[in-house]
Amino acid sequence: MALTHPQDALFSGEKPFPVIPYCEHFAGSEKLITKALELQNKMGGRFDITMDCEDGAETGKEKEHAEMIVRIQNSDLNQLKMSGVRIHDYTNAYWKQDVDIIVPGAGKNIAYITIPKPTKYEQVAEMITYIQKAVEKAGIKREIPIHVLIETHGALMDCEKIASLPWMQVLDFGLMDFISGYHGAIPASCMKSPGQFDHELLRRAKAKVAGAALAYGVIPAHNVTLDLKNQYQTYADAKRAHDEFGFLRMWSIYPTQIQSIIDAMQPNFSEVQTGCDILVKAQDANWGPIQHDGDLHDRATYRYFWELIQHAKLAGMKLPDEAEKRFFAK
Repeated sequence: MALTHPQDALFSGEKPFPVIPYCEHFAGSEKLITKALELQNKMGGRFDITMDCEDGAETGKEKEHAEMIVRIQNSDLNQLKMSGVRIHDYTNAYWKQDVDIIVPGAGKNIAYITIPKPTKYEQVAEMITYIQKAVEKAGIKREIPIHVLIETHGALMDCEKIASLPWMQVLDFGLMDFISGYHGAIPASCMKSPGQFDHELLRRAKAKVAGAALAYGVIPAHNVTLDLKNQYQTYADAKRAHDEFGFLRMWSIYPTQIQSIIDAMQPNFSEVQTGCDILVKAQDANWGPIQHDGDLHDRATYRYFWELIQHAKLAGMKLPDEAEKRFFAK
């Protein structure tokens, strides 16, 4: 009897939870994007890249910048097709131009589109609808995942509604703009640790974003660490974001931050080993209930462990040979 793959057995008729890298690295200029892609290829796709049209574009050269991103998206350097694009925000006149250039130009290759700085649900809904129409007009036969930055009071209040929108994959928490919106009520020191995790208003905001994302099957992504070259600080921030607030992804803005984020957020090795053993037994039992080390396991735990080992694989963790052969052999 042919063995049924967990993806087919465990998610029949349902949307699987996204399995994407723990780290999202931002790059704006052609030079930095090129370096990021070279590193991504070298590391075997252990992180995503966001090519930035918003802060990365030189004023007055927005069209040329978007066209540059299309060219790189379609180049041989983009081997893994694990790069998204951040477009301009709703209040900026160039966001539609970004979509009109990037979707027909590179819509088959881009990993996602990030929408920054919305102030309410309706703005995001309008932008997604515009993107969907651009996809249809271009004859592209796929959904392009949408990421949304929650960095204003209005977006925070609407974050559950935003998370429920179609094509949504990630809710990003934007710390600096959010603090600026408090007009001095939150001190600048809270743009770094420990204040960013200990201030009650920020704790509440982070918990709300992560909770909304997870409730709707969307990945919550944490803000950057400003201390660019302190790898331990990046690791500590990613660890707190993951363990205390449930964030499953974090931004990087400097190459040395990438590995620290992956190390902090990747699964525990022993739990991955246990998960692989359970899934092998479950597959042999045609995904019926089993016992493992005296504990009962069924489809609920199988889903948990399947997502866990997919994340471990994506993070570059070595899996047992049997699990590798059964679940990831091409």
